[in-house]
Amino acid sequence: MKITPAEIDEFLEILEKNPQRMKKAILRVDETRLHARSGSEPWSVNDILAHIRSCADVWGESIEKMLAEDHPKLGYIHPRQWVKRTGYLEMDFAASFKGFSEQRKKLLHMLKNLPSRNWQRGAIIQGREHTVFSQVRRMAKHETEHCEQIESLLK
Repeated sequence: MKITPAEIDEFLEILEKNPQRMKKAILRVDETRLHARSGSEPWSVNDILAHIRSCADVWGESIEKMLAEDHPKLGYIHPRQWVKRTGYLEMDFAASFKGFSEQRKKLLHMLKNLPSRNWQRGAIIQGREHTVFSQVRRMAKHETEHCEQIESLLK
């Protein structure tokens, strides 16, 4: 699969803007509301952030391994299982968001300095081929859906 510079830039831009989008959505929202769940939405905004962070942990680590090793076979950790080990669900929203933002800056720094040929580096995860690009695209699209969910919850 040929990956164009425009595609890479598109998903890097999404990864860069999603934390800003979340920050804008939660401006002037108190901590209680960020942790509130409802009958119509069983996840609070804090739960959504914890889920996004867990996905970023798991998928970001797979990207790092793809870049460090030649075509590794990686075990799969489901982000919903990982979140239970992290304490993200119980964290203060501001502290959790700060951790997420710092992690994102580190990931973007790594990705923006990546030679174009390395976007094709891959791994086998759960018997399927994944690449650095496919994981970045997956993360960007997944987060965008959850940004929409957060915006909808806080309307």
